[in-house]
Amino acid sequence: MVKFISETRLKTLLLVTLSLNIISCSNADTSSTSTAPKIEKKPNIVWLITEDNSKHYLKLYDDNGAVMPTVEKLAENGLVFDNAFANTPVCSTARTTLATGLYGSNIGTMNHRSYRKVSLPESVKPFSQLLKQAGYYTTNNVKTDYNFSDLPGIWSESSNKANWKNRKNDQPFFHMQTFTITHESKLHFKKGAIENVKTKHDPSKVEVAPIYPDTPTFRYTYATTLDNHQKADNQMASLVRQLEEDGELENTFIFYFGDHGGVLPGSKGYLFETGLSVPLVVRVPENFKHLLPKSLQQPSTRVSGLVSFIDFAPTVLELAGVQAPQAYPGQSFLSKELSLSALNQRDEIFAQADRFDEKSDLVRSVRKGNFKYIRNYQPFYPDGLENFYRYKQVAFQEWRQLFLQGKLTAQQASFFLPKKVEALYDLANDPHEMNNLADNVDYQTKLLQLRELMQAHQRQIPDLGFIAESRLVQTATDKSFYDLGYEQHDRIGQMIKVADLQLQPFSQIETQLLAALNHKDDDMVYRALVVSTSFDQQAIKFAPIVKGLLADSTSIQVRSRALEFLTMVDGFDPRKDFTKLYQSASHDLEKVELLNIATLLKEQKGFIFTQPTNATTPLSTDTQLAKKVKVWLSNRWIYISK
Repeated sequence: MVKFISETRLKTLLLVTLSLNIISCSNADTSSTSTAPKIEKKPNIVWLITEDNSKHYLKLYDDNGAVMPTVEKLAENGLVFDNAFANTPVCSTARTTLATGLYGSNIGTMNHRSYRKVSLPESVKPFSQLLKQAGYYTTNNVKTDYNFSDLPGIWSESSNKANWKNRKNDQPFFHMQTFTITHESKLHFKKGAIENVKTKHDPSKVEVAPIYPDTPTFRYTYATTLDNHQKADNQMASLVRQLEEDGELENTFIFYFGDHGGVLPGSKGYLFETGLSVPLVVRVPENFKHLLPKSLQQPSTRVSGLVSFIDFAPTVLELAGVQAPQAYPGQSFLSKELSLSALNQRDEIFAQADRFDEKSDLVRSVRKGNFKYIRNYQPFYPDGLENFYRYKQVAFQEWRQLFLQGKLTAQQASFFLPKKVEALYDLANDPHEMNNLADNVDYQTKLLQLRELMQAHQRQIPDLGFIAESRLVQTATDKSFYDLGYEQHDRIGQMIKVADLQLQPFSQIETQLLAALNHKDDDMVYRALVVSTSFDQQAIKFAPIVKGLLADSTSIQVRSRALEFLTMVDGFDPRKDFTKLYQSASHDLEKVELLNIATLLKEQKGFIFTQPTNATTPLSTDTQLAKKVKVWLSNRWIYISK
């Protein structure tokens, strides 16, 4: 708290100070040279990031994980966080949260990948830019993969050769390096590799999680990713050695973590623990232990408190002694004022899942302690909906094939079936999230508690995911999504209220839902159509109204969801109207959203769609953007037309 001093007292203090300075000067040895004030030395900070890996692949966390000597050595001299999480389970959105300290749904960066790079408001600056402005030499090698527009001045150097070597003498540095060997793409091997390419880890000895079929394919895939983790560990070892050779090891906080969870099927891209949890180890340097309390200075300390990516930016800035010009939803987890006991009391994290390439969904989650709540706003969309990149994994392909053949257990098959509106998991007793307790009478108090926690969070932060992406991009043409969200905070809140009609029995909300279908605001109607579809046959009485919307609405988003409702609920043949809608689309994202609906209708209702002329030609004239959209459209049309 600021303390104000009276004018008289201030004058007195100034006179005393002046007198002391005069005495000091008169007593000084006039023959000595004056010395400059001592500048407090700041720590270096290094981030070592492996891609697509949850903590479960490390022996440091799981007896069945890979031995990683470099990471384990870091842990011996620092902290192991047992509950660290990304706030979204895929690269570009997770990395954007790391860079900005903000939720993707708050700044419009929740989709992977953004149709166009998002403009950040003036008030939001990536933390690396703040470090650079404060005198740090900031380097990145080499991946950024952010969803926001390129900004000058974020890095002193960013390339595949970037390191701290070019800094000035005694200049503190921040260095980020990504190791790609654990990325999902490394599991895109051909089926023949299972017989012909041996793994270091024995596939027969790995433990296959019960959510998967126990097959040679899954065992080989698991063994391969364990091998890749050890390769990453070897690569990180050389960087740690370089710090030591340069005499900087004991001046440097080293963070090792994954950029989100993964990478077996059903993890990356989904709000399960395997998609969100990451390993996090922080090596504490000897020369800067004083920045932490005694309880966080002990070697091999395990931290049980929950931390997530929204906490990383404020943590780094605090270690660097840099004042953030903006408020963060997260909080530092390394602070002189924060004891281990207090850190272990942290027990909440929020997460989101939206579009991943051409596959769209709207899912939110909150974890409090050992309980996890998942809110599925489009429950009729199975998690296993076709997603081209995901299904390049042989294991993913096999999982779906076994489902179609009826060879899975009920829990293994649930990935390919419509979801419940809500899910509640007791992670202490159900770590694989197989037993949904949302309908269990003994857990209704806990369900309500976490539901209300989620609703309070969404009231606080305007969740831009409730506006159709094609609408959002075309609406925010002259301002940032962040600014638009706060301008429309109350309106977005009304959309969420419509969405939450799913949480009550149909008989109790029928009148409200009918009113929403007749609303003058297209975004409210859009959301009401999604809710209506989730009620399936209970909402069939709305079919005449929805047919009117399909015929007469001026919003292609509303007509698309109307077509979805009529096909899913009323047995409608969508193909003729789908072609008309697709050909009338005036934006690439309208086509992407329509194709997501068509994919659902193929998988759930068996419809095959005929590809019209120029169906895969992007509307954008931006070469780079058009290339990305071309892939999305082409992959979808190949799938839904055969």
